[in-house]
Amino acid sequence: MRYTLTTVLFLCSCLAALAQSYSVSGTITNAANGQPVPQAEVLLTNTGNLFQADASGKYSISNLAAGTYTLTAYSVGLGSATQQVIITNSPVILNFILKPLEGKISEVKVKGEREKTFGITRLNSVEGTAIYEGKKSEVVVIEDISANKATNNSRQVFAKVAGLNIWESDGAGLQLGIGGRGLSPNRTSNFNTRQNGYDISADALGYPESYYTPPVEALDRIEVVRGAASLQYGTQFGGMINFVMKEGPEDKPFELTTRQTVGSWGLFNSFNSVGGSKGKFHYYGFYQYKRGDGWRDNSNFDAHTAFSSIHYKPTDRLEIGFDYTFMDYLAQQPGGLTDAAFAQDARQSVRNRNWFKVKWNLLALTLDYRLSERTKLNIRNFGLLAQRDALGYLEKINRADPMRERLLLQDQFNNFGNETRLITRYNFLDSFSTLLVGARYYHGLTDQKQGNGSSRSDSDFRFYSETGAPSQSSYDYLSRNVAVFAENIFNITPTLSVTPGARYEWINTNADGSYREVIADQAGNVIRDETKAEDRSNSRNILLLGLGLSYKPNEQLEVYGNFSQNYRAINFNDMRVVNPNQLVDQNLQDESGYTSDLGVRGNSSGVLNYDVSLFYLAYKDRISSINQVTPNYQIQRVRTNVGDSYHYGLETFVEADLLKLYYGADHPTSLSAFSNITYVYTTYESSESDVDGKNVELAPAVIAKAGLAFKRNNFKLAYQYSYTAEQYTDPANSILEPTAVVGIIPAYWVMDLSGSYTYGRFTLETGINNLTDNRYFTRRATGYPGPGIIPSDARSFYLSLQFKL
Repeated sequence: MRYTLTTVLFLCSCLAALAQSYSVSGTITNAANGQPVPQAEVLLTNTGNLFQADASGKYSISNLAAGTYTLTAYSVGLGSATQQVIITNSPVILNFILKPLEGKISEVKVKGEREKTFGITRLNSVEGTAIYEGKKSEVVVIEDISANKATNNSRQVFAKVAGLNIWESDGAGLQLGIGGRGLSPNRTSNFNTRQNGYDISADALGYPESYYTPPVEALDRIEVVRGAASLQYGTQFGGMINFVMKEGPEDKPFELTTRQTVGSWGLFNSFNSVGGSKGKFHYYGFYQYKRGDGWRDNSNFDAHTAFSSIHYKPTDRLEIGFDYTFMDYLAQQPGGLTDAAFAQDARQSVRNRNWFKVKWNLLALTLDYRLSERTKLNIRNFGLLAQRDALGYLEKINRADPMRERLLLQDQFNNFGNETRLITRYNFLDSFSTLLVGARYYHGLTDQKQGNGSSRSDSDFRFYSETGAPSQSSYDYLSRNVAVFAENIFNITPTLSVTPGARYEWINTNADGSYREVIADQAGNVIRDETKAEDRSNSRNILLLGLGLSYKPNEQLEVYGNFSQNYRAINFNDMRVVNPNQLVDQNLQDESGYTSDLGVRGNSSGVLNYDVSLFYLAYKDRISSINQVTPNYQIQRVRTNVGDSYHYGLETFVEADLLKLYYGADHPTSLSAFSNITYVYTTYESSESDVDGKNVELAPAVIAKAGLAFKRNNFKLAYQYSYTAEQYTDPANSILEPTAVVGIIPAYWVMDLSGSYTYGRFTLETGINNLTDNRYFTRRATGYPGPGIIPSDARSFYLSLQFKL
C-alpha cells in the first residue's frame, strides 16, 4: 500500500509540475462613464472560483493551464458580462464592460458550465446553497458514460467513484445497494440519499433505506460526497448521494425523448420524456415502464415510474419549483441459496412464494430567492406517502418450504420536512469568504405491521388471522428532528482556505404498539404465548463539529483534508421486528464516531484527471449481528452493539486520454484509460471474544475497477473490468454456516462491454454485461430477499434505441 501511494503521488506531482501555466488579466469598466469598477467580481465558471478586482478595476487570474475557460464579471448595481477565452501558449488580456442595470438585476448563470472530464468530475467549492470546499466529492455525468442505463447497472454507473462496495442482487435495477469504507451497502442506508436536493428514503432517521431509485435514463448527474457531508446533511457515516434529474431545454418549448430497450430474459424497458421552456415556465417529465422475467426462476418484475417537474420564475430573483415522483412495482423474489446449492446451480430457486411490492409518492416544493448578488436563499419542502409490502417464507434456506402461512411485513411511510439554507459571500482579509447557515425540521410517521399472510403462492398482500389483523406485531413509529448547521469558507490566502463547521441535532424517536412473544422449550413445545404492549421514547441532543482545509497552488491541483464527527440513530427495525433468523437486543445504543480524509486531486484540460486520498473512519458502538445463547439455551443470532470498529484506507483514481496526451488536447479521437483502486484495512475492538481483533464485515481489502473508452465523432465504445476481494459478512468472520446467512463472500471479477452510435436524431446503444459469464455473488441476506446467498446475474445482452425530437 505504501509503495502504491508513493508511486501515485509522485506521478501526480510530476504531471502537475510539468504542466505549463498561464494567466488571464484585464480591467473592468463602467459602460456609462468609462470609469474602472472597483472591487468588481470575476467568476471562473469552469471551477466556480471567484476573484476580486482591485480599486482600479484590475483583476488577474494566474496558474491556468492551456484550455478553454468561461469568465463572468459583475458588480453591485451593474449588469454582468460573460466571455469565453482560449489559452494556448501565452498570457491573455481580457477586458469587461459592465452596463448599468435598467430596472432589474441580471442573474449570473453558471448552470451547465461544469467542466466534464471523462464522465466523472467533482463538485465546486460552492454549488448553489451548499459548500463542498475541502470535501471529497465525485460527480457522475450520465451523458458521458457508456452503461446499461435501462437496468441502472450500478457497477458501470459508479465505476469511477472510488471505493464503493456494490450489492448486485437486483438485476432489474429497482433498488440501489452501495456502501463503502466498510459500511453496509444494504439499500444505500449508510448514505443520506436525495433527489434534486431533498430526501427520498423511507424515513431519514428511523428507516433510512431507499426502496426507490431514480432511473438513470432520467438523470443529468449523480453527486457523491463522503463522510464529511454529515455537517450539512445530517447523521450518517457514508456521506450524501444526490440524484439530479434532467431539466427541459431552455431554448425551445418542447422536446421529446423516447428510449426503447430489449434485453436478456424478457427485459423490456420503455422510457419516454418531455421537456421545454415557455416564457417564465420550464418543465420536465418522464414515464418509464419496465418488466422482465429475471435470470433465475421466480424473479419476474413489473415496474412503473413517473416524474414531473415544473418551475416558475416570476422575476430574475425568484424561482419556484414543484416536483412529483411516482413509483409502483411488484417483484417476485427467488430467495437465497446455501453454498452447496449455489455451487451446484446458481440459477435455481427453492422459494416460489416470496413477493415484494413498493408504492412511492414523493412531493417537493422549492423556492430559490436571490436577495442580492452575494446572498441566496433556498427553501425545500418535501413529503413522502409510501408503502412497502414484503411477503414470503423466511425460515432458514436449508429448510424446505412447508407451504404454510407466509410472513407478511407491511410498512406505511408518511413524512414531511423542510430544509432552509442561506448562503452569502463577504469580504475578509482582502479576499472573499462564504458563510452558509441552515435549519431543518423533519417529521416522520411509520406504521409497521407484521403477521401471517396467505398460504398460497400468489402475491396476496393481506393479513390472514381470525380478526384479519397482523398477528405478530403492530407499531406506530414517530421520528422528529430539528437541526441547525453552519459552515464558513475562510480564504486565508489566494491559495489556502479553512472551512470550519458545526451542526446541532435534536432527535426524538417513539415506538408505540404491541408484539406477540412466543417462547418454546428445547423440544419446540410452546411454554408461553402472549401479546405485550410497548411504549418507548428516546430523545437526544447531538453536536457535530468539523473542519476542512484546501490548498490550491494553481487551478489544476488541490491538496485537501477534512475531519467531521458522525452519528447514527438506531432505526425502527432495531426497536422491534420479528425475524426467524435474528433477534434484536432491546438495549441497543446509537452509533457515533468520526471520519477524516487527506488527499490530492486535479485535472488538466480534459487530458488527465486524478484523485488520491487516505481516509480514516472510527465507528463507536457499531451495530451488527453475532451468535449468542438465548435464555432457553439455544444459539440465536442477535443484533446488538458488538464493539468499536476502525477503518483505514487508500482510495485512488486516475484517468488519462492517451491520444490527447500524445497528439494534443485538440485531437478529434479520444482513447481514455482509467484506474480506480481502493485498499482498506479494518479491525474490531470489542468485549466479545469472538469479535475482538476481527475484520469488519462487508469491507473487502481491495476494490478495483479499470477500463478503456474510445470516442470518435458520434461513436463510443467502452470496456470495464471490476474486481472485489473476498469479504466477511459478520463480525465473527465466519467462513461457512449451514444456513448461508453468514460466511465468506469469495473474491470475484466481472467484465462489461458497451457501445453507442448517434445518427441525427437516433442513438443506438448496446452491450454485454458479465462478458465472461462468471458465477458469483455479492450478498448473503438475513431476511428479504433471502435468506442465504443471492446470486448475481449471468451474462446478459441489451439493445436500446433512442429518438429525440
